[in-house]
Amino acid sequence: MPTATITKTDRPRIYVACLAAYNNGILHGAWIDAARDPWELWDDIRAMLQASPVAGAEEYAIHDYEGFGGVRIAEYEGIDCVAHIAAFIVEHGALGAAVLDYYGDDMAEAREALEDRYIGSYTSLADYVQELTEDTTTIPASLRYYIDWQAMARDAEMSGDLFTIETAHDEVHVFAGR
Repeated sequence: MPTATITKTDRPRIYVACLAAYNNGILHGAWIDAARDPWELWDDIRAMLQASPVAGAEEYAIHDYEGFGGVRIAEYEGIDCVAHIAAFIVEHGALGAAVLDYYGDDMAEAREALEDRYIGSYTSLADYVQELTEDTTTIPASLRYYIDWQAMARDAEMSGDLFTIETAHDEVHVFAGR
């Protein structure tokens, strides 16, 4: 079960380094707010390269990033992709970052899970299963204490009927499986 490490106040940003400077032993780069239109990121990258201490610098790489939760940004990740991931995370916060990480950065799957299969936030999956069962089934009082909600929750998750993402202690987000 993935755990998100982003807060709503974190803004995704990348550190873009000039490779001409880097290859000459000089650290030159800039932190860029990634949650903007891709052309704005390109403008910032071009400005950083023009300010390089090495004349004619043209190549760059992403040497660091923050505010993306568990989502990994590769050194040569496409700027359009970085901007779309950052916008998704800004729109959906820690939960968006965790869902995107869960789906291996598959934006379409993550968006579909959040928009169509999100059930809600609970203290645990067992709490959700208990609530659902009690809302839809009359449980005789004589059997109530024999129900193992943890086992039912585990079975629902193992079968693929549900999956969860934990974003904080006692904060489990429940999704319907495929």
